[in-house]
Amino acid sequence: MTDKVQKNNVQKNKVQKNKVQKKNKKISLIFLAILSIFISVYVAGNYYVGLRFFQSLTNFIEPHSLLYWTCYSLLATSFFASRLGKRFCPGYVNDLISVTGDYWLGAVYYSFLMWIVMDILHHLTNLIFPTTQIIQYPSFYWGFLVLSLVFLLLIYGTWNANSPQVVHYDITIKKRVQNLSEIHVVMVSDIHLGLVVDNDRLDAMVSRINELDPDIVILAGDIIDEDVRFFANSKMPEILKKLRSRYGVYAVLGNHEYISGNSELAIEYLQQAGINVLVDECMKINNQFYIIGRDDRTAGRMFGKSRLELSSLIEEIDNNLPIILLDHQPINLDEGQRNGVDLQLSGHTHNGQFFPNNLIAKHIFENSWGYLRKGEYQIVVSSGFGTWGPPIRIGSHSEITDLTIYFEK
Repeated sequence: MTDKVQKNNVQKNKVQKNKVQKKNKKISLIFLAILSIFISVYVAGNYYVGLRFFQSLTNFIEPHSLLYWTCYSLLATSFFASRLGKRFCPGYVNDLISVTGDYWLGAVYYSFLMWIVMDILHHLTNLIFPTTQIIQYPSFYWGFLVLSLVFLLLIYGTWNANSPQVVHYDITIKKRVQNLSEIHVVMVSDIHLGLVVDNDRLDAMVSRINELDPDIVILAGDIIDEDVRFFANSKMPEILKKLRSRYGVYAVLGNHEYISGNSELAIEYLQQAGINVLVDECMKINNQFYIIGRDDRTAGRMFGKSRLELSSLIEEIDNNLPIILLDHQPINLDEGQRNGVDLQLSGHTHNGQFFPNNLIAKHIFENSWGYLRKGEYQIVVSSGFGTWGPPIRIGSHSEITDLTIYFEK
């Protein structure tokens, strides 16, 4: 009988293992397909931009066209080269290549948009005035115009990304809490600590949060920008340890902690900084309210690790007390509403980070930034403190989210 049970258990384990392997294989194939599409679009976009500048500056660079395309190709591949360099030859040179690649991504993006607009205007002009051409297109003037506009945008975007705002919300939760009429919450998401958002910016952020004198501090995911060891070696946990609040600091993981492949190490370092990292966990704070931290959905997509259903996280809690949910990605908001969540705090979207992505984000997410109410369920989505990729913001702001939550008296 015992042997039979053991055989059944072995068989079940094999079936379960095969299911996990198939799921992981499917996830890997999807990831490779997305990566292939991204690289194809990136290569095509870079070639288009490079060609337009080459055509505009032909009189200056035609004798040195090989040099032009060689330098252009090096710049175009710097974004990917720096990612590989982190693994095989980290150091100052690779850091410089990384920053160059990030800025190049922003420069090419806006150059691409501008050349597209100019191409459209040029063709429309030819249709309306087929025999008239005031200025040759493309020409030095057009190339200089695009370069100048992109340069100014990068300068403004860098300044804007480094000038965080404090965005305040007053939230009312219709639940009575004994001996507590309100709490002051400061939430920061998408800090992306690393090479760009460095120790100086982190120290300034911590000081700004402490000046707000919060009751509780929330870090809503993407705290670390993939390179966990850089985060640790730069002694960033020691700076985070300076955060001060009455009830403590609570955090959830974001997609970037999983992209690094070192999510467990990220949790360890964050805990060393005195931060309570909630991975599908619920905590009752001072017997007055609950904080629920959900695992990021990327854990399932990349590693086949399915996060718990929200219903299972709240099944044993007292629904008469306020329920605050931390979930990095503001996806499937109906789930929070169905399960009696009072307030959800999220990030991830960056509010598009730069125009016109913020307009696209509004169509992707039910709430891409700011405040949304659905019955008694409320959600606040932060645009984030840091940036990913290009260290610029255009059409959005870096922010620290300041909330005063009132309870029914």
